[in-house]
Parts: sequence; structure tokens; C-alpha cells
Amino acid sequence: MISKPLTIKVIQDEHGALSAMLHSVPLLLAKWRGRAAPPEAADFAVLRAMLFYVDEFPEKLHHPKETELLFPKLRARAPEIRDLLDKLDEDHLRGERAIRDLERALLAFEMMGEPRRAVFEQMTERYVHAYLHHMQTEEREILPLALKVLKPDDWSDLDEAFAANRDPLTGHTPDEQYRALFEKVRAALPAPVLPQQAGS
Repeated sequence: MISKPLTIKVIQDEHGALSAMLHSVPLLLAKWRGRAAPPEAADFAVLRAMLFYVDEFPEKLHHPKETELLFPKLRARAPEIRDLLDKLDEDHLRGERAIRDLERALLAFEMMGEPRRAVFEQMTERYVHAYLHHMQTEEREILPLALKVLKPDDWSDLDEAFAANRDPLTGHTPDEQYRALFEKVRAALPAPVLPQQAGS
């Protein structure tokens, strides 16, 4: 049996970790709504860490490598999916703006209180839905096609680039500068979902 290219494993691992976190955000908000007291500073700190993680890792590390390395190779080997790849690239560009808008909406909720809760929750719901749909499209349509049409030289180039990804939520020991961030995010996520060796 031919082994799966490292690139595919990295992308799927990062999708899995990000999906777990994205699903956790609405659960946290629902938990807040169920309490009589308003959210506390520690609650907001956890959500800020989670949103910053999305901005710092997937937006700056994961998406650029898909857009700049994987998608061009697929355009060359499978021109019939260029429209889909263009849409996914547009999703990546929108995602950079969307995560910052969401971070600002969270700040507004923290500073202004209840009048800003509904806006933040609605933005969160739209963001999570769009992101999960984007990843599902890549898993369902892009990765299987890549396995069919890309050549060994393509995978060699991609594997070298994607091997440098060191997302701590996929099991890598976090860089010291990210350790506190990672611990906040990991503490907020369901334990069985995440690799246990990271940061331990």
C-alpha cells in the first residue's frame, strides 16, 4: 500500500485540530448563556486566545501554503477545477479579514457588555459555518484529486514545505513564545480531541 503523502497528513491533522476548536467556540458561548452571571475576564481571555490562535496559525501558516504551493500545482495538473480553486483562494482572503472582524467584535462584547453579545454570537456562527464548509470542500474534493493527479516531484516539493508546519494543536511541542497561548487554547478544548504529547 502506498503511504499517504506527508502534505495530506499535515493538512488533515491541522483541519482536525481547527475543526475541534471551531466546534468548541459555540459550545462556550452556549455555556455562557446558561449562566446567571455575565462572562468574566477569564472567559474572554480564553476566547481571545482561541481567535488569536486561528489568526496566528491557520491564517498565516496553513492557508498561504495551500494557496501558494498546493493550488498552483493542481491548477497545472487539473485545469478543470480552476474555478473551485479560485473560490477557495477567495475564502482564504476573506478569512484574514473575517478573523480580525471577529476579534474586534469580541472586544466590543467584552468592553460594552450585553448590547454587543448578539452581534458577536451571530458573527461567530457565520464564521464557524463558513470555515467548516471550506475545510469539508478541501477534504472531499481537493485532497482526493491531488492524490490522483500530482506527481512524485510535486509531492516532494510540497512535503518539504508542509513538514515545516509546527502547529502545537496537531501534536508538536509549542515554541516557547507560544506556550502560554497553546495552554489556554488546549484547556478550553475537549481533551480527547487533541494530541496528548503536545507541550507535555
